[in-house]
Amino acid sequence: MSTPNIIQKEQLYSELIPQVKSLIDGIDNHVGALANVAALLHDTLPYFFWVGFYIVRNGQLELGPFQGPVACYTISKGKGVCGTAWEKAKTVVVPDVEQFPGHIACSSKSRSEIVVPIRKNDDIVAVLDVDSTGLNTFSEEDKEGLEKIAEIISDLFNCTYNG
Repeated sequence: MSTPNIIQKEQLYSELIPQVKSLIDGIDNHVGALANVAALLHDTLPYFFWVGFYIVRNGQLELGPFQGPVACYTISKGKGVCGTAWEKAKTVVVPDVEQFPGHIACSSKSRSEIVVPIRKNDDIVAVLDVDSTGLNTFSEEDKEGLEKIAEIISDLFNCTYNG
């Protein structure tokens, strides 16, 4: 499976963003909405090996809805790619996870990763985590597209969100 080129990625995200909006618009079932978004991304973007959400709860990231092989249940702030994105409050793109200090290997098939924080007001409430089996998979187009999706998804969270 080859990774789409820049133009193809731009087209994929331009089609995905309205679909994400329609999946969550007016939905009270937040877990179901996140599950559907994960399924949409996993099925639409063939280079996404694992896609899911970790939700900030009780001072750590807890596994939320996802598509792909089994995953880690909790991640501490500053640990692995997800914890680093949460701690730094910015998107982290890792071309080769084996070169990332402290990478948490939930699957040995994962070779590259992108993690996008989901903000509500000034707080990080969750992260969107995507893994690929290929090296150097994620580009600026992925970063921009997933950040737009994360912004849309933030509407599912409120200040008292507890799952």
